[in-house]
Amino acid sequence: VDIGTEENPIQVLFVPSVDAGVIVSGGEVMAAALEEATGLKYEVSVPTSYAATVEAMCASPEDTIGFIPALGYVLANQKCGVDVGAAAVRFGWPVYWAQYLVPRDSDAQSIEDLAGKKWAVPDLGSTSGYLYPSVAFQDAGIEVGEVVEAGGHPQAALAVYNGEVDFATTYFSPPLTDPRWQPGDDPEPYDFMEVALNEEGRTFAGDVRVLDARTAVIETAPDVFQKVRILELTDAIPNDTMSFSPDFPEELRGQILDALVEFTASEACLESICGDQFYSWTGLDPIEDSAYDPVRKLITILGYTEEDIFGG
Repeated sequence: VDIGTEENPIQVLFVPSVDAGVIVSGGEVMAAALEEATGLKYEVSVPTSYAATVEAMCASPEDTIGFIPALGYVLANQKCGVDVGAAAVRFGWPVYWAQYLVPRDSDAQSIEDLAGKKWAVPDLGSTSGYLYPSVAFQDAGIEVGEVVEAGGHPQAALAVYNGEVDFATTYFSPPLTDPRWQPGDDPEPYDFMEVALNEEGRTFAGDVRVLDARTAVIETAPDVFQKVRILELTDAIPNDTMSFSPDFPEELRGQILDALVEFTASEACLESICGDQFYSWTGLDPIEDSAYDPVRKLITILGYTEEDIFGG
């Protein structure tokens, strides 16, 4: 079958992780750039859920590209052989971390001190907000107390800020420092008293740009950095993927990947997947399937099924 024609456009699917309207308009910008670069036709859609995105990729094995997070990718790969092409890069990293947040004045020194404590998570399907920390607790033999679903990363951070829970887990992106932050460095290499929003609505401490989940609530809680600190970080988590359906033609893959890498380096990308309201990507890096093995381990340890993750 010829794909990428008017009659048979390549399907481009995005999971509904941010506003669907933003995804559709941004997706169209990307499709137009890809069409120009490759001469092929694309059709953008946003399935109703993570599960529906995986279903659609498996149902259309020859002509589908999906922008799916690590966990969804691993399940799609298990289910029908969906294959990763590249991982999102944000500020130079193809990975991100989860952070354990505690009150600034908490006497907790390590995650062992969180045993029996009340825990806010963004939601039980969140890779960084719940799955990675759960596995870390299991590995360390730590039993926490009550788990509260806060409804998102900002809400989980606010639950600590407001004293509703003892700790929370949310995403961590490294601060932009010179020389560059490295895994193992202090996650807060700045004066927390100085953290504030600038005119552009970005969070800085002196000349260090701060990017972790607390920045999402600094407008409502300007002193969140003074009240809430990072206890420690989890292992690195691979970023969202750009994946191909199982029988996608090999010769088109390279062409499309090259065009996408070029697109993420362009101005137009800010109207699309690079925008702050969209996925905040700053690039795309080829990645091997084996980079997702830690996620597979996590699914095994937790005994997760597709139903648990996607709601069945």
